[in-house]
Amino acid sequence: MIDALIAGKLHSHPEQRTGKNGQPYATAKVRATGGDGESLFVNVIAFETHTVTALLALGAGDSIALAGSITPKVWTDREGQPRPALDMVAHQVLTTYHVTRKRRTVQAPHHGNERPGLDDGEPLDF
Repeated sequence: MIDALIAGKLHSHPEQRTGKNGQPYATAKVRATGGDGESLFVNVIAFETHTVTALLALGAGDSIALAGSITPKVWTDREGQPRPALDMVAHQVLTTYHVTRKRRTVQAPHHGNERPGLDDGEPLDF
């Protein structure tokens, strides 16, 4: 298992599915650009409720960063050329929404016993 942080754009709209145990999960495909300029597809699956919810709120083309465990894979394209890919079990999702919200929380003045970021009823863990 390799822990990783992957950033890219959603290639297609994430899909919600239900496991054999009845628990919902989400799948997505992210296109990340490597250091050589080549695109790399990351097949993402998420099981934790907050991660599933965050993924399903996004659409194709949205920017995203994911943290989780990855497994390198190889697939063959139509021309028979081997291409790299990654499978990821995502544990955390970070989107532009999360960045904006966190900035707003950090910049807001706090009074008394308020807990930053929790005054709107939502936790900051993502």
